[in-house]
Amino acid sequence: MITKVGVPPIKSQGIKTKLVPWIQSIVPSDFNGTWIEPFMGTGAVAFNIAPRRAILCDTNPHLVNFYAGIASGQITPEVVKEFLTREGEVLLSKGEDHYYFVRERFNSEHSPLDFLFINRAGFNGMIRFNRKGGFNIPFCRKPQRFAQAYITKITNQVSWVSKLIKTKEFTFKCQDFNKTIEEATSADVIYCDPPYIGRHVDYYNGWGDSHERELFNKLSSFSGRFILSTWHHNDYRENEYVKSLWSEHSVLTREHFYHVGGKEENRNPVIEALVTNFNAISTERKESQTQYMLLEPAAKYGTAA
Repeated sequence: MITKVGVPPIKSQGIKTKLVPWIQSIVPSDFNGTWIEPFMGTGAVAFNIAPRRAILCDTNPHLVNFYAGIASGQITPEVVKEFLTREGEVLLSKGEDHYYFVRERFNSEHSPLDFLFINRAGFNGMIRFNRKGGFNIPFCRKPQRFAQAYITKITNQVSWVSKLIKTKEFTFKCQDFNKTIEEATSADVIYCDPPYIGRHVDYYNGWGDSHERELFNKLSSFSGRFILSTWHHNDYRENEYVKSLWSEHSVLTREHFYHVGGKEENRNPVIEALVTNFNAISTERKESQTQYMLLEPAAKYGTAA
C-alpha cells in the first residue's frame, strides 16, 4: 500500500494525487500484466502505483513528449534546474511579458521544457489549448514564481519520475483511447481518467456525449479488467451518465475536494466514483466507500444544470 504519494512535475486540473491510495487499494491483487492508461494526463496514478510494465497514452502530444523526454534522458533534473533558473531570472526581471514570450515560443516550437515552464507559471496550474492547438492559459501574475525553493521542488519531482521510469518498463504513446484499449490484453488492467463529462473540463481534443458512450462501449466489451474515474454528484447536480451507463458495472464513491477554479467559491467538494468491471473492495481505511444505488432519488442532489 502506498504510504506517501508522489507529485509529478506537470500540474493539471483534476490531478488524482489525493485519490491515488483509494485507486491503488482496489487494484486486483493477482494483477501481473501491463498497466494501461488511455488518458495518462500528468501520470500521477501510474507513477505512484508503479507497476512493472505500463503503457501510458494521451492525445495531448505535449504531455507525452515531456515524459518521453525524461524516459530518453533528454530531460534530466540537472537540465530542468538550469532551465528554470535561467528563465525564472528573466521572468523576475521582465515580469509577465516573459511568460507570454515563452508561451508564444512554446506554441511555435513545442519545447517540452517550455511546456513545463508555462505549466508551472500559468494561472492555477491549468492546461488548456485553443482550437488551433495553442496553449492559452494566462500568467499567474507572480514574477517571483521560480524562487530557488520552487525550482528545487520541481527538480525533485523530475528526479522521482526519472528514477522510477529507469527501473520499470514504461512506454509513452500519443494516440486515441480507442487504439489504446484495442491494444490491451485480458491480462492487463486499464485505468481510465477521461475528462469529466458534464463538468467544465479542459481537454486537448474536447469531450462530449459521443466520446463518453464510445468509451463505455469499449470498456464494457474489454476482456480484461478496468478501473474508471469519474464524478458521481456534487451539491447541485448528479452525473447522469453514471445512472444511464456506468451503473451496469460496480461503482464505488467517496467525497473529494478539488482546489481548482478561478474563484474560491467555485471550489466545491464533489463525490468521486470509481467504476470497475470486477468486484472491487477498497482496503483503504481513511474514508469509507459506498456502492451506487441505481434507484437513488435524483432530488437528493438537486437537478440544477
